[in-house]
Amino acid sequence: MYKAPVEEIAFTLKHVAGMAEAIDSGLMGDLGEDLVDAILAEAGRFATEEVAPLADTGDRQGARLSNGEVKTPDGWRDLYRNWAAGGWNGLTAPEEFGGQALPHMLNVATLEMWNSGSMAFALCPTLTMGAIEALNVHGSAALKEKYLARMVSGEWTGTMNLTEPHAGSDLGVLRARAERRDDGSYRIFGQKIFITWGEHDAADNIIHLVLARLPDAPDGTRGISLFLVPKFLIHDDGSLGARNDLYCHSLEHKLGIHGSPTCTMIYGDGKFGEEKGAVGWLIGEENRGLACMFTMMNNARLAVGMQGVAICEAATQKALAYAKERTQGKAPGWSGSGMSQIIEHPDVARMLLTMKALTQGSRAIAYACAHAIDMAHRATGRRGHWQERAALLTPVAKSFATDAGVDVASLGIQVHGGMGFIEETGAARYLRDARIAPIYEGTNGIQAIDLVTRKLPLSGGEQVKGFIAELKAIAEAVRSSNLDGFGTTADRLESALADLEVATDWLLSSLAEGKSAEALSGATPYQRLFGLALTGCYLAKGGLARTADEAGEGRIVLCRFAAENLLSETAALKDRIVNGAESLAAARAVLV
Repeated sequence: MYKAPVEEIAFTLKHVAGMAEAIDSGLMGDLGEDLVDAILAEAGRFATEEVAPLADTGDRQGARLSNGEVKTPDGWRDLYRNWAAGGWNGLTAPEEFGGQALPHMLNVATLEMWNSGSMAFALCPTLTMGAIEALNVHGSAALKEKYLARMVSGEWTGTMNLTEPHAGSDLGVLRARAERRDDGSYRIFGQKIFITWGEHDAADNIIHLVLARLPDAPDGTRGISLFLVPKFLIHDDGSLGARNDLYCHSLEHKLGIHGSPTCTMIYGDGKFGEEKGAVGWLIGEENRGLACMFTMMNNARLAVGMQGVAICEAATQKALAYAKERTQGKAPGWSGSGMSQIIEHPDVARMLLTMKALTQGSRAIAYACAHAIDMAHRATGRRGHWQERAALLTPVAKSFATDAGVDVASLGIQVHGGMGFIEETGAARYLRDARIAPIYEGTNGIQAIDLVTRKLPLSGGEQVKGFIAELKAIAEAVRSSNLDGFGTTADRLESALADLEVATDWLLSSLAEGKSAEALSGATPYQRLFGLALTGCYLAKGGLARTADEAGEGRIVLCRFAAENLLSETAALKDRIVNGAESLAAARAVLV
């Protein structure tokens, strides 16, 4: 059973990602470390004692559709309401609408715990938080006054409606349409697919944010508008009114996240209401909806990265517990009676340590991204720098952590052996759940394109170069520490960062010369190279910040393991980036 690693989460937040320094500098307002610890402890208790015990129920039962209404798995309705009553939905939301305005770092830490407990359950609040941010940034005062307080409280939930059957990542070809009305409202018509928690019984109302096109809109993404479309219309006194003309037509039958209802939504076919068309209100400006939605999507991309971290942690805990109990054969040096626990076998230990290293590295990368987001809002005078740093780290946090989630969950099954392939052990659920994360909210391939073509050139390439210089300082600090426990970590970090620097310079040069195809051929390997280098550096930073206890020494030896067993891959990745484009182009002939 999952147990939230509260102490490790707190350590990473404070001493690796930068929260302690921000608190000491006064950038976190009245927030102190004692309050951080208290919030994390209570979140850990709730995730461990209330969310995690219902994860298997959600996986077995799944969400169920009957007559257009979705019933969540047994116990989930009450679970959600208890979660919302705890104030977790409004952790970072504006105080004027009932939120607590706490740092983003704290919210992503709790998101990790909710997702480790049950990724399918945590998807509901994840989408609501994104909808809150989009509405708060882009919505009119009237819309915010009418909807935000109840979304912040969790009384109402939110969704994001982008995808259509013919339009996945290419939103420029979406067909959902909107018609203006004289009263300032709009009528929405169309079909949306893959709508997470688009219909359910856990909340009293569902606030859909829907992309649609006006009749006179320009072609492509320049002609998309964003609309707020509630399941139930709202009276002037805030009470629920008539059912809006929208409904869930069907639920997807998925590989994983079974408890999360993934809906096909129909807008405006006359099933509800006196007049065809779902009633909606414009968010932001007409034909500028994609910019509004990207506020939500950027929030969601880091949140999905946290799903990867969460799966890593939960799968590692389960595999480690099994390896300590399962006996098989006699490991080298085993002197006990009977068979040894499988954790004593070198190959099993290698798998478990790889899982732990990827978990810790992914967590640190994601938390560092959240720290940059917080600094972009709080660090007066350097906001532009931190905005660029957050932009640079977001695709890496999303992609590296979600790829790690798949890899770690797969290794977890391998540690379990044949029992891992049996559903009753629970190891398989983590892999089934994890597999969607590299796909949704922008596939990891799209993240790589974004990283290489949009984020590396920020400030003429100076942002990424400055970041690499900061990472080099960590490697130098390891070398200067003279601690034997680090082994050859300093050498390995310096080699990995040299690979990252060469690859970065080559990509920037290729882009400057108009060789976009060559640059994009190496985008995904570059993204992994970046993530591995960051993993090594952040594990080292944790080792350098260790306390004089067993956990502190453990951070050093884990750092050394990662440096001497995982970072050698960066040389191969660099070679693939710099030299792989020509063979990739030539080999496309065999795909005909």
